[in-house]
Amino acid sequence: MDIDIKEALRYMGHRGQSIDYNTAKLLDDCIAELKDISKNSFLYEIFDIERRAEGLYLKGTTLVLHGKDIAGHLQRAEKCAIMAMTLGIEVDMRIAYYSKTDLTKGLVLDACATAAAESLCDTVQGKVKAEAKSMGFETTSRYSPGYGDFSIGIQKELTKVLKTYERLGLSVNESSIMIPRKSVTAIIGMQKEGCIKNSFKCSECENKYCLYRKDSDDND
Repeated sequence: MDIDIKEALRYMGHRGQSIDYNTAKLLDDCIAELKDISKNSFLYEIFDIERRAEGLYLKGTTLVLHGKDIAGHLQRAEKCAIMAMTLGIEVDMRIAYYSKTDLTKGLVLDACATAAAESLCDTVQGKVKAEAKSMGFETTSRYSPGYGDFSIGIQKELTKVLKTYERLGLSVNESSIMIPRKSVTAIIGMQKEGCIKNSFKCSECENKYCLYRKDSDDND
């Protein structure tokens, strides 16, 4: 598992300033601990897209994707991959433990886990891209519930389609929060025509006060 220290620092609120020895040591310790306890499980499935008046219907399922932003993201896609990944419940438990016994370490471990989740998402996306290429398709960037007007409420439906509880131990509660927390679902379009890279930018998101918002589009 690769963890980008710069990304972990960004999740900690750093903006390029230097860090002292103790912080660097704590980061190294947390990364080593994460590598020891993370489950790093993932899966994805590919579906044909059928465009209907009510939204984008994924053939073979009852799932319909609603919203102008996801429709725009998949506007040229013939297929899409739904992916899900999780670091596992032990990571949640360890973060919760440190939040009570060592708050600083809990915050650093949480940031490192978020960076680790992003890294695993990149790995899964790479696998989707490779399979799509073998089928003659290019891929879009990944797009998750909560981006733009793509409702986070669809999390539960996505996980049901993929049977993530049975396959990964990943579920979604009534508030649309994934359990374990360090988990991600996303949709990746597959299309014959060239794709616009980095089609989702922090500047386009309505959540202007997100802690993890990047400083500029150049860094997205």
